[in-house]
Amino acid sequence: MTETERSLFGEILDWMLAPLLFVWPLSIAFTHYFANNVANYPYDQALRERVTALSRQLDWPSGKKPLRLPASAQAMLRSDELDNVYFLIQGPGQARPLGDGDLPGVAATLAAEAPTGEILLRDDEYKGQDIRVAYAFYSQHAGGERTLIQVAETTEKRAQLANRIVASVILPQFVIIPLAVLLVWFGLSRGLRPLHRLRHTIEKRDPADLSPIATRRVPEELEPLVEAFNAMLLRMQNNFAVQQRFVADAAHQLRTPLTGLKTQAQLASRENDPAALRHALRQIATGVDRAGRLVNQLLTLARTEASDNSLPHAPLDLALLARQVVEEWVMRALQKNIDLGYEAPGQAMINGNAFLLQELLNNLIDNALSYTPNGGRVTCRVLDTGNTVFLEVEDNGVGITPEQAKLVFERFYRVDDTAGEGSGLGLPIVQEIASQHRARASLQPNPHERGTLARVAFPTWHPPLPPPAPPDDYAELYRQSPPVGS
Repeated sequence: MTETERSLFGEILDWMLAPLLFVWPLSIAFTHYFANNVANYPYDQALRERVTALSRQLDWPSGKKPLRLPASAQAMLRSDELDNVYFLIQGPGQARPLGDGDLPGVAATLAAEAPTGEILLRDDEYKGQDIRVAYAFYSQHAGGERTLIQVAETTEKRAQLANRIVASVILPQFVIIPLAVLLVWFGLSRGLRPLHRLRHTIEKRDPADLSPIATRRVPEELEPLVEAFNAMLLRMQNNFAVQQRFVADAAHQLRTPLTGLKTQAQLASRENDPAALRHALRQIATGVDRAGRLVNQLLTLARTEASDNSLPHAPLDLALLARQVVEEWVMRALQKNIDLGYEAPGQAMINGNAFLLQELLNNLIDNALSYTPNGGRVTCRVLDTGNTVFLEVEDNGVGITPEQAKLVFERFYRVDDTAGEGSGLGLPIVQEIASQHRARASLQPNPHERGTLARVAFPTWHPPLPPPAPPDDYAELYRQSPPVGS
């Protein structure tokens, strides 16, 4: 299974069970450790009591008589069914100790630190076996020489008790852990059921259904996912609407020029007069140019609408961009004997996309040249007022009424009393590009003379403020602003 094919159910189950399998051995180790401590406690107490009993049964020496321990006390001391019990009594000046003489004694450092009468414990080894030793030093008189009493036993009873404790804790886990895994699996299955329900909801939808998915029964954790999916559906709706509108517009607008081309071709095929034939061919060429321009404008409008701010924007100088575009239109203006001018006081920075802004300027200038008669004047200017950059294209052409100015941004609308050959798509393209730049496009009668003034208002781009410079003297700053609590 590849990385992209991993199941979310399996991923969650892995992350829940992996820590459990890691902690389980640690739990066994800790249980064994504490079980040994618990098992040692009662038997340590018994060892202490045996040391105390020996000290009470001991016949202390009087005169030259050595230490003595009754045989009954020794028999009682060694009575143990599982463990071997050893003892050692070493008195001062006693040549032969009582009990097991080869039992390991107390190290000198431990003997020096052991208080008189206090029973201490230690682990040791005797005859190849681990033993637990309880020992104490006693003195017959205060400040007199001390007698060592040791009682040791092997650790079989302790090990058996510790094993029983561990078994009583661990064995139920062999039932509890599989049960816990089963309950986790069941809980995850129930918890992921809304995901399956959401999947079935999406699978049952009609391919043409782009309506948003209802979030009423969606869990809180899935709401961001569903909202993101709904936002994608909305973008698909917009793109689908743009495509449908483009197809409808193209079918409607291309029908007329194609019909005209077919008519001109039929007329040219029947002509025998060379002059009439050349005229028909020129008409066909003109119709092809118009159809080509219409197709280009339709594609530009569709691409602009479908971009939805996906094209990158960056700071640019609108004055410089406008100058470059105006230079490209000079030859066409000269062909119509139109004075094409450019005015800009200086740099005018905005945040935008250079390609879209070139399309906007091309449509404004083309519109002005198309509706300005020979010998007219067209001026492109850029003004920066500080917060707003104005792009204006002014002409002294046929002009426009205030009523028409409200309609020219609709698709395929053309002023009836003009001789222009436009398709009515230039200004809708301008409006669409302006909206993507948070700008306002308008068309109005020329306030100075007959003609039209097209204006687009862009927000000015301001560079971000630099971070404050650090002070030259941090000590002086500290003195001026001492820390709180000083």
